Amino acid sequence: MAWAHVFALDCLLFQCLLGLTDGGRNFQMLKRKVLQFQEVQAMKEFYLRRMMHRGEAAVDWNPPIESYFRQPLDHFNRQNNATYNQRYWINEEYWKRPQGPIFLYIGGESSLSKFSVQAGEHVELAQSYGALLVALEHRYYGSSINMDGLTNEGIRFLSSQQALADLASFHRFLSEKYSLTRNNTWICFGGSYPGSLSAWFRLKFPHLVFAAVASSAPVRAKLDFMGYNKVVAESLSDPVVGGSPKCLDAVTESFRTVDQMLKAGNTSQLEKDFCSCEGLQGSEDYTEFISNLADIFMGTVQYNGETSDRDIRRVCDTMTRTSLGSSYRRLMAINQEYLQSMSQTCVQNSYQKTLEELRNTSLSLVGVGERQWIFQTCTEFGYYQTCEDESCPFSRLLTLRSELDLCLQLFGISAKSVKEAVLFTNEYYGADRPKASRVLFVNGDIDPWHALSVLHNQSHSELAIYINGTAHCANMGSSKPLDPPALKRAKEEIAYYVGEWLKAAKKND
Repeated sequence: MAWAHVFALDCLLFQCLLGLTDGGRNFQMLKRKVLQFQEVQAMKEFYLRRMMHRGEAAVDWNPPIESYFRQPLDHFNRQNNATYNQRYWINEEYWKRPQGPIFLYIGGESSLSKFSVQAGEHVELAQSYGALLVALEHRYYGSSINMDGLTNEGIRFLSSQQALADLASFHRFLSEKYSLTRNNTWICFGGSYPGSLSAWFRLKFPHLVFAAVASSAPVRAKLDFMGYNKVVAESLSDPVVGGSPKCLDAVTESFRTVDQMLKAGNTSQLEKDFCSCEGLQGSEDYTEFISNLADIFMGTVQYNGETSDRDIRRVCDTMTRTSLGSSYRRLMAINQEYLQSMSQTCVQNSYQKTLEELRNTSLSLVGVGERQWIFQTCTEFGYYQTCEDESCPFSRLLTLRSELDLCLQLFGISAKSVKEAVLFTNEYYGADRPKASRVLFVNGDIDPWHALSVLHNQSHSELAIYINGTAHCANMGSSKPLDPPALKRAKEEIAYYVGEWLKAAKKND
């Protein structure tokens, strides 16, 4: 088979699909770019591996199975007969039938693709332990959504509890499809929000899944997540990843200057200096403008090194380059670099246009589900990254109130309801003291989300790995020769625990 030709077609298809995604705020644009980069890297790794082994294995190789199965829209009300079709993938390539384990990759707030069962740490582990690889796309994301799913009426069945029930239903479906028994040990994997789902699936359904790896999992819901930008500030000053105290000071000073200019009403200069697509029309646009600038730094820290053109070292190099002039002018340079990297000519700072985009209920079957995720923050998690604390290097305009207003304007959800939802989520799952067993929490100290995860061993079987110098979900990628030593050791430790779990499962049988 002409593997290079197939790779080119898949790359082209994926890039075309991404082109259908609407523009958004800076952080969302960066997240899309990271997802695109990761997908292309997964393609390259997969096809390189196939070409290396085509002489010995290509004849027997079967491509992943992509299919759908019907799920109840509401698992908790059997009087509601509504359903939706949930997408899944299966890769049988490494499975040692009939008693090999099942490795479940859990989807989250974006679409999945066939590479969810073809590349990554969990795929390498499946190869080592002879596992069947399966991946389940999250309800309401990607193609796993009904046509009316994004309407205010239709979206109400989107929740982590429903998603966990989907996983339980999928467990039964797959067990019947492959005649699985207790001898087939299930281990689930997930990163970020799916990392939380991975831990919670083991917590709530211990009879179905034997163990879980939860990477960068923010299991503690938090209304006012001030700690996010505290970690961003620490990372910008951390020399291990190319930061420095001078860098942090320059960032803080530059945002102070911008705040002063906004307060003085000098918006025309800011619009010109930072390439705003339109004029700033009042306080809501000011917040949107500041948020877009802060997103560049927040996104760079969260996804440090995830793309070839953006990391903390490069950002801090620009922010400490005195030849560019004042810290304000260096911030202008950062904004220009960002626009160039995103192939944009200006920044959309209109709050009303953001609302229009987020009120759009037409479906996009690829990329990040922004409207859906905001709904989940309003009804379950909070996670609002504010800047009202002195440790935050950005603007004090990034307030909790501005975030909560979005819930009201998009979904009619009051601030009081959001607060109650966050409290319930922590009561329901146990926050960062979930009291589960055979769960491995993996975090990097550069990742701002580690502040809401489990960082220390809770018991002999609820364990934590904390990786120095790594960012969000860094352990989940395929192994690379240039992986830092701390990341290599963490991957070895994860593989060890997976092996120990499989041994323990055999003893239990």
